[in-house]
Amino acid sequence: MEPVRRQQLIDATIESVGELGLQGTTINSISKKAGLSSGIISHYFGGKQGLIEATVRHLLSSLKESLISQVADNTTPEQRLMYIIEANFALVQQRKDTTRTWLSFWAQSMHDPELHRLQNVNSKRLYSNLACSFKRIMQIDDAKQAAELSAAMIDGLWLRAVLSQSDTDQFKHSELLAKQYVNSLIQQYGA
Repeated sequence: MEPVRRQQLIDATIESVGELGLQGTTINSISKKAGLSSGIISHYFGGKQGLIEATVRHLLSSLKESLISQVADNTTPEQRLMYIIEANFALVQQRKDTTRTWLSFWAQSMHDPELHRLQNVNSKRLYSNLACSFKRIMQIDDAKQAAELSAAMIDGLWLRAVLSQSDTDQFKHSELLAKQYVNSLIQQYGA
C-alpha cells in the first residue's frame, strides 16, 4: 500500500498547490484531498517539506519519462530535439494544477536550498539533453550555445503560455515556435 498512498499524497499535493498555492497548502489540505490522515504525511515523507520535494521529484520524473518513452535507438538527433520540446509541452505539463505547482516550485526554489538543487537538476537535464543532440550535428561550441539558447526558449515559451491563462492552443503555438527555433539553429550551425 505504501507506493499507492505515497502517490495519493503527491497527487493531492499537486491539486492543493494548484488550488491554494505553495504557501496556502498545508498538511491538512493535502490529507483532506488525499482522503488520508495527516499523520501519514509525516510517516512517509517526514512532513510537508519532504512531501513537496517528493512532488517536485515526481514532476521531474514525469518529464523525463515523457522523453524516454519516445526515444528509440534509431532516433536521429533532429527527432530527439523535437521530442525534447514535445515532452516539455506535453499535456501533463499544461494541466492547471501542474503548471501552478511548477510556478510555485520555481518561486520557492529561490528561498529553499533543496528545491533550488532540484531546479538546478531540472535545468541541467534540459541543457544536457539538448546539448547531446546538438553535438551530433554541429561543432561543440555551437552545440553548447544552441543548447543554452534552446533551453531558455523552451522555458520562456512555456512560461508565457502558462501566464497567458489561455487554452491548449497557446501551448501548441509555443511548442511550434520552439521547434521552428531549434530548426533554425540546426540550419544555421548544422554540419
